[in-house]
Amino acid sequence: MQTILAVTDPEFWIVNLGAWLTGWFEPAWRPWIQALLQAAALVGGFATLFAVTTILERKGLGRIQNRPGPNRVGPFGLLQPAADGIKMLTKEDIVPARADKIVHFLAPIVMLAPVTLAFAVIPYGREMTPMPLDAGLLFFFAVGAGSELAAFMAGWSSRNKYSLLGAIRAIAQMISFELPLVLSTVAVVMMAGSLSLVEIARRQAEYVSFVPQWHILTPWGLAGFLTFFTAALAESNRSPFDLPEGESEIIGGFMTEYSGFKYAIFFMAEYFGMFAVSSLAVVLFLGAWSAPLPGLQFIPSYVWFGIKLMGLLFVFIWLRGTLPRLRADQLMSFCWKLLLPMALINIGVAAGWHYSRDWSFPAAWGCRWFLGLAGVGLPFMGLAWGLRRRRGWGPRVYRYAE
Repeated sequence: MQTILAVTDPEFWIVNLGAWLTGWFEPAWRPWIQALLQAAALVGGFATLFAVTTILERKGLGRIQNRPGPNRVGPFGLLQPAADGIKMLTKEDIVPARADKIVHFLAPIVMLAPVTLAFAVIPYGREMTPMPLDAGLLFFFAVGAGSELAAFMAGWSSRNKYSLLGAIRAIAQMISFELPLVLSTVAVVMMAGSLSLVEIARRQAEYVSFVPQWHILTPWGLAGFLTFFTAALAESNRSPFDLPEGESEIIGGFMTEYSGFKYAIFFMAEYFGMFAVSSLAVVLFLGAWSAPLPGLQFIPSYVWFGIKLMGLLFVFIWLRGTLPRLRADQLMSFCWKLLLPMALINIGVAAGWHYSRDWSFPAAWGCRWFLGLAGVGLPFMGLAWGLRRRRGWGPRVYRYAE
C-alpha cells in the first residue's frame, strides 16, 4: 500500500530528489540512472557509517577497557578511519604461491556483494525503500546466504590449514545460527500476514492510546527480538561468537592469508553484515521508521530509523568489550539446544497471541500477557537449566601457573 507524500512532509524532498535528477536524461535512460543513484546512495551512506562505526567502536572499547583509543590522527583521532583506509590501499597484496589465485581474488568480492544487495529491500523511511519487493524478507535471507560460500572460497583457496579450519568453523557457525535467525522472523510474518518489509513496517506505525504497536512490546515480539539479535551476533561473527577469527587458536581464520585491500573488503563486509541484520531487526521488531509517540511524528522518519540503528550498533560494541569468547562446543550447544527450540516455541506463542485477540472478558488483556510471558519464560528457564546441568556450565575459574 503506497502513501502519497505531501510537500510539507520531511521525506518529500529526499524521495523526489531522484526523480528530479533523472528528469534531465532521456526516458529510456531514466530507470538505469535511478538505479545507479540508489546504489550510490546506499553504498556511500553505509560506507560512511562503516568509517564512523569503526572510530566509535575503537574509542568505545578504549573507554570500556580503561585505555586510550585513537587520539593522534586529526582532532580527537577522528581522521583515524581515513588513515586506516590509506594504509590498506598502500599495503602489499601478498598471495600464497600455491593458492588458487582466481578464487582467492573473488572471495572478498563474493563476501561483500550479497550484503550490499540486502540493503536494497530495507525501508529506511516513509516511501524510502530502494526496492520494495512483496517478498523482501525472503530476498534478504536469500542473498545473505552467499556469505557461507565466500568464507569457504577464502579458506579453501588459501591452501592453508589454519584458513581451511577457520572456514569450516565459520560455515558451521553461520549455517547453525541461520536457522534460529530465520525462524525468529516467522512469528512476525504470521502477525503481519506479509513477507514485504514495507508492509511489516507500515503495520507497526499505528498507535493505540499513545502506545506504538511495535512487535517488541509483546511477549512473542520480545522473545523473537532477543532470539534474532543473539543469532545476528553469531551470523556477524561478533563477540562472544567470534570463533572464525579466534587469533589465539587459528590466527585469523579464513582471512589468514589475506592482506592489504582484500583484507579491508572482508573487514567492510563484516560491518556491512552487522548493519544489515541490525536494520532488519529495526524493521521487524522496533517499528522501523515510526516514532515512539504520536507527538514526535514531526521528526523525519529516516531520523528515527537512524536512531534505532545506532542504538543496536552501540549494543554490538558494548558486548564486544564485555563478554569473553565462547568455546566451539558451547556455541553449538547454545544454538541447537536453546536458541533453536526457543525460536520454535515462540512461533506457537505468537499463534496463541493472535487467536486470543478477540477475547472480551474483563481480564482478557492481563490473561493474554500472563500466558504469553509464561509461554516464553518457562520453556527458556527449563532449557537453560537443563543445558547448564548437562554440560556442567558454571562460573569460570581462572588458575595461574605456579
